[in-house]
Amino acid sequence: MDRIIEKKKWTTKKIVMISAATIFVAFVLLTVVLGDKKSKLNIDKNKITITEVIQAPFQEYIPVTGIVEPIQTFYLDLSDGGKVINKFVEEGAFLKAGDPIIKLDNPNLSLQVMSTQSSFLQAESMSRQTRLTFEQNLLTKQDQLLNLNLNLLNQERIYNNNKVLFDKGMISRNEYDMSKEKFETMLKSKKLLLEVLERDSSTFKQLVMQSESNVEMSKSYLSLVQSQLANLTVKAPIKGQLTSLNVEIGQSVTSGFRIGQIDNIDSFKVRTEIDEHYISRVIEGQVGEYDLDGKTYKMKIKTVYPQVVNGRFYADMIFDSAKPKSIRRGQTVHIRLQLGGLTNALLVENGGFYSITGGQWVFVVDKSGSFAERRQIKIGRQNPLYFELLDGLKQGEKVITSAYDSYQEYDKLVIK
Repeated sequence: MDRIIEKKKWTTKKIVMISAATIFVAFVLLTVVLGDKKSKLNIDKNKITITEVIQAPFQEYIPVTGIVEPIQTFYLDLSDGGKVINKFVEEGAFLKAGDPIIKLDNPNLSLQVMSTQSSFLQAESMSRQTRLTFEQNLLTKQDQLLNLNLNLLNQERIYNNNKVLFDKGMISRNEYDMSKEKFETMLKSKKLLLEVLERDSSTFKQLVMQSESNVEMSKSYLSLVQSQLANLTVKAPIKGQLTSLNVEIGQSVTSGFRIGQIDNIDSFKVRTEIDEHYISRVIEGQVGEYDLDGKTYKMKIKTVYPQVVNGRFYADMIFDSAKPKSIRRGQTVHIRLQLGGLTNALLVENGGFYSITGGQWVFVVDKSGSFAERRQIKIGRQNPLYFELLDGLKQGEKVITSAYDSYQEYDKLVIK
């Protein structure tokens, strides 16, 4: 006898299909809810530069460019004009201090020298005559004083004798009074003569001092005019090379005319040009390094010129030790100017990323090396090779340091 078989609602095939569908939907939902929402960009590993963060000694410096110049330049400016009558050397000559360069002729100055010499001789003659006259006058008065003293002694003796005789009634009162008056008069004459001698001596000293002063003044003026005459032969003030000479024989030049210049080439300085951003950090004595012919030479700042022109200021640097033998005037040199001491710091290599991020963020490569994510960082000091890291990165981490021109809008880079 047949029996009715009930159809099953949950077959094995149906259960498997529903389970698979449920798992798929759950996976999709999980991916949507918990998945990576960051904007991504696929990049070629061969087109980027990856650098490891290191801990190492750090020297902050900036590259500066300079021009080699002589350590000293002396400009030959004429103190007096004239006509060039002789050239002793030509441009480019090497001179010692005192070597003649050119000779000028100035008739007016020659006449002035002669006139000054005449005035000086006249002043000397007047001084001698004044001294002689007063000395003779003093001698005459001193002789008068000697005679007066002698007469005074005789008159005093007569007066004293007459007084004794008058007291005894042996001479008249008139004779006594006459001897007394004569004695007193001679005393007054002596006092007056002494006063005259003292006044004349004082006057004599003043006149002598004044005449000597006039002579010295005339002598000084004569020396000045003679030195002007001597300056018509222009001589080298320092040892060096005559790098320019701008006159010819027969040429008339005026006072103040610059005939050329002499450069001291025993040593050199370097005139550097520096961005105004560093003007507060560049001071005298600061050290820099310069490489030439496989050697490193140390230099230091001698003078800082504070005036800023077109966003730049200038500083002169000199060699702190022996200068390079092959260095020449006008040569361009590249110097590493140190802005601070050597310290240990966390560093990342300098790269194109900085121009886009300003050092505020960087792409950090995952340990797997398959992707890199944006991370905020803080950069401190820098030099052309490295940035000092203050925050955001650790030693051993790797970052992309090449240019970020196409990465600004992305949070994650997938490295292929």
